[in-house]
Amino acid sequence: MGVSLARMLLGGVGLLLIVAGIAVVAIPGPGGDRITALWLFGCGAVLLAGVMLERTRYRSLNAERTGDGHGPGGGETTRLEARFRPTEERFVDPTTGVPMRVWIDPKTGERRYVPEG
Repeated sequence: MGVSLARMLLGGVGLLLIVAGIAVVAIPGPGGDRITALWLFGCGAVLLAGVMLERTRYRSLNAERTGDGHGPGGGETTRLEARFRPTEERFVDPTTGVPMRVWIDPKTGERRYVPEG
C-alpha cells in the first residue's frame, strides 16, 4: 500500500470518527453518551492531526514546505547550497537501504539528508 493511499485511508477513518462523535452527541435522549462521543471525537482528531502533520522519510523542512519529491533514499533532490557542511552522522535509510549522510548549516542548525556515494 502506498504512503499516500495509507494516509488518505487513515485520514478518512479519522474524519469518520469525528463525525461519529458529533452524531452520538446529537442523538436525543439516553443514547447521547457524552463519554463515547468525546472518545470518538478525540481519537478521530488525533488520527487526522497525525496524518496531516506526519513527515515522510528524511527530508528537509524546505522540501516539506515546497512539496519537492524524494531523492535517492528519500533525501534531497537538489544540490546543497555552499552553507551546508557534512557531519559525521551517517545511517542507512530503513525503507530503501540507501546509505545517507547528514549535512548541516552551522548558523541555523538546518539539516539535510543526502545519499552517500
